[in-house]
Amino acid sequence: MTATTSDIERAAGLLRDGGLVALPTETVYGLGANAEDPTAVAQIFQVKGRPPSHPLIVHIAGAEHLHAWVEEVPATARLLAERFWPGPLTLVLRRGSRVPLEATGGLETVAVRVPDHPVALALLSAFGGGVTAPSANRFGSVSPTTADHVRAELGDAVDFVLDGGPCQVGVESTIVDVTGGRPTILRPGGVTREDLEAVLGGPVAVPSTSHVRVPGQHPSHYAPRARVALVESEKVVAEAELAQEQGHQVGVFLPHSLAGASVKAHAVVALPGSTAAYAHGLYGYLRELDERGCDLIVASLPAEKGLGLAIANRLRRAAGPRASA
Repeated sequence: MTATTSDIERAAGLLRDGGLVALPTETVYGLGANAEDPTAVAQIFQVKGRPPSHPLIVHIAGAEHLHAWVEEVPATARLLAERFWPGPLTLVLRRGSRVPLEATGGLETVAVRVPDHPVALALLSAFGGGVTAPSANRFGSVSPTTADHVRAELGDAVDFVLDGGPCQVGVESTIVDVTGGRPTILRPGGVTREDLEAVLGGPVAVPSTSHVRVPGQHPSHYAPRARVALVESEKVVAEAELAQEQGHQVGVFLPHSLAGASVKAHAVVALPGSTAAYAHGLYGYLRELDERGCDLIVASLPAEKGLGLAIANRLRRAAGPRASA
């Protein structure tokens, strides 16, 4: 069921009262709170189990509101906002006084974006302010791309879930730091490096590590319950079958290049040839293999160009070292 006007009005009222609302965006579902209410923002961290040092993204209704949330809007930021907003691009800028430090993880920078989803935009317009909205799931786990994912994971911890249908992009926004001389991608996502470079007319850096804290940088993130093992694409079938023989319940991400190959495993996801379709389905695939009882997922990384860069980033984090129980 898709959110109605009365649903949006109810959600806006809950945000004004300090409540938490799950909202759809084009990327993933977010867990929203009034960005100017430190108490409400603190509830996000509590519900997610998220470290308070991890900054949140402030969602606004349009690029024309950006100046109200940041200290200044450099020319590069204006250019990117004009081209990619609404859309899956987050800009890191100097924090304006309107933004509490609770929302920035104590940093003097703030991450801001305009989501490209009619329900999210209607909510932001009805609310009349900014909404901090990290992914609506427990910290470090697989991001939700449907309202049912949110309900299953967070349940009554959320005051209201706005249903906007499945998310179209399926991976989080690209985060770009525009506080320095050269724009830098801090997290790859729904806007590709190639698209950014085409608009800016020059190279955009993608450092392996960054001094700027942003969402999604934890070593283990976007992780299913099953352990994720990354191997070369040509070794996926052999590694999966070996692990199955050793007693694992193996889930396989079968590369499109191996379409039709027979795999002796517990469950197999045949990946699409399009990286856009892969990104759209990625988190759903991980959840599916968890639900089917897999304890190990064998996958390979796509070519790291276009949306493949974001997919590879998410898979590496999903396969990252996890804290011991």
